[in-house]
Amino acid sequence: MGTSVLSLRIDGELLERLRHHAAKRGMSVQDYVVRTLIRDDFDERFNAAVDETERFYGAA
Repeated sequence: MGTSVLSLRIDGELLERLRHHAAKRGMSVQDYVVRTLIRDDFDERFNAAVDETERFYGAA
């Protein structure tokens, strides 16, 4: 799988918060943001799968 570049413009306060959260986990800001996006994407897909299962079997 290839990689692509995504450039973001964010304010200084948000960047500092991201740096703080990343540092607490021993991560770079880039790695922290990517892991957060992956986690959020998983959560979204998981919730969609749960909804689909409930529709299939009938909500309890």
